[in-house]
Amino acid sequence: MGPTWNLWQISIAPPDLEYGLGLAPLKEGGLWQVITICAIGSFVSWALREVEICRKLGIGYHVPIAFGFAIFAYVTLVVFRPLLLGAWGHGFPYGIISHLDWVSNVGYQYLHFHYNPAHMIAVSFFFATTFALALHGP
Repeated sequence: MGPTWNLWQISIAPPDLEYGLGLAPLKEGGLWQVITICAIGSFVSWALREVEICRKLGIGYHVPIAFGFAIFAYVTLVVFRPLLLGAWGHGFPYGIISHLDWVSNVGYQYLHFHYNPAHMIAVSFFFATTFALALHGP
């Protein structure tokens, strides 16, 4: 639906702020809303599948719990933050360059947010979660 097939430039943007918390047409951010709902469903399903595997193997639930933190980070940025700010348009776009631009702009908007100690701790936990999941690969 977009103007390019270049993987670096593809961007699926959230709806404009004018749509608020309502549904948007597919080409104006509705696709982002559908993808977000499907992604949350698939991430939670995968975590529950990990719980099922842990239960069958008789091991601890540390892997699904670690993955749960990554899911929580994602849901915080695409659901909780936009809900608190009053519009789905505050979510991040799906795409490589557009996502990096969004991260940079949020950093400038909140005056070097990346140096905030709470953000540093959250990112550290996110990388620790990623590392823990990598240690338990198939």
